[in-house]
Amino acid sequence: MPSQSPSDKPSRITSRRRPAPARPGAPRSVPSIRELSDDGRERLQKVLAAAGLGSRRNCEELITTGRVEVDRQVVTELGTRVDPRRQEIRVDGERLPDPKRVVFMLNKPVGVVTTNYDPSGRPRVVDLVPGEQRLFAIGRLDRMSEGLILVTNDGELANLLAHPRYGVEKKYLVQVAGVPTPETLDRLRRGIQLAEGTARAQHVNLKSQHKQSAVLEMVLDEGKNREIRRMLAQLGHKVHQLKRVAVGPLSLGGLLPGQHRPLTWTEIDALRRDALAHVGDVAQRPAARGPRSGQRRPDGRRGRFGRQGDGPRSPGAGPRQRPGGRDEDRGSRPPPPAPRPRKRPGKASAWRKQRG
Repeated sequence: MPSQSPSDKPSRITSRRRPAPARPGAPRSVPSIRELSDDGRERLQKVLAAAGLGSRRNCEELITTGRVEVDRQVVTELGTRVDPRRQEIRVDGERLPDPKRVVFMLNKPVGVVTTNYDPSGRPRVVDLVPGEQRLFAIGRLDRMSEGLILVTNDGELANLLAHPRYGVEKKYLVQVAGVPTPETLDRLRRGIQLAEGTARAQHVNLKSQHKQSAVLEMVLDEGKNREIRRMLAQLGHKVHQLKRVAVGPLSLGGLLPGQHRPLTWTEIDALRRDALAHVGDVAQRPAARGPRSGQRRPDGRRGRFGRQGDGPRSPGAGPRQRPGGRDEDRGSRPPPPAPRPRKRPGKASAWRKQRG
């Protein structure tokens, strides 16, 4: 039997599934990633995002540019499914860390920054939690703020909690100089104009007050940079202390500054359901439009609504006649008002910028 050359030897496959035996005399080859079973596997870009390598879009760019290898094969096809527990995944030649997802709740002390890279060498939130995995903070608290912050390697959970479209509420206790008036609190609810847009508090209450200071309880569903401090500065109240005490259904509890604990799966699931509940309500809300032909109107009759400009219908008034139509009872009741003139097709709206 002739000796097998090194080029004919099969590459090592980390998966337990063995490839089909090759025909005698035919060179062996490693099956492609798409030929393996998809049972129990996840999309490659989702695995990379869960490992903390960036957003789902950034991970897709890593794949399409040929920087990702699976079992020593370069993968450039989006949607490829892999098993991170059994297959070897490398990015730029470095093996992907343990795919186990963890979420820590930390009571951030004052003086700690939330960034993962700080040239000044100041203490970071990721230095206060254990683990050899690459972790990052969900959202931000500035260096002089304290309170609840989540540290994880789960990119999907981070997107659910940090993206404004999911509307996850965060509760803060804010000590300010002076005592805000009811008008000031109302302005916070209505919104303050900042450089990047309008910022408003979903709820704000005066929790306690002293001679020259007060404590406010504020609830926000967005996370602009130093949002609370800038809002109150425009209203003439300097922030002395700021502490985040809750994120969605999760509260800080008795955790002391600098202490942390891992979240249970029940708490993580509650955070996910709270984030998706707002989007689900919006998605299931029907569009605001009139009924189709044959559907019942608010007055119980079938058919379309009247033309624009028609007044409300009274019960038992009978069918409405258009101007010029036949109506034997026209003399017994006043004629309907004339409809408003309709816009010509293609005419620009009033808000649209006119061409010069």
